[in-house]
Amino acid sequence: MRVIVTVTEKIISEAHINIPDGLSEADIRQHIVDRYNSGEMLTDMNIFQVDFESISAQVVKQTGESS
Repeated sequence: MRVIVTVTEKIISEAHINIPDGLSEADIRQHIVDRYNSGEMLTDMNIFQVDFESISAQVVKQTGESS
């Protein structure tokens, strides 16, 4: 018997980064988004929390297998 198991988790990552002084709130947001989009921040990301959301299984009948 073959079973496909799907696990759904929500992963929360955390990064501690330095932000230049004197930026407005909007500029801070943009700085963070720019670092994330460039991939620069991904190396700083550490898994902080993983929340289990759901699990499901689907039985797949293989050729020649009876019920």
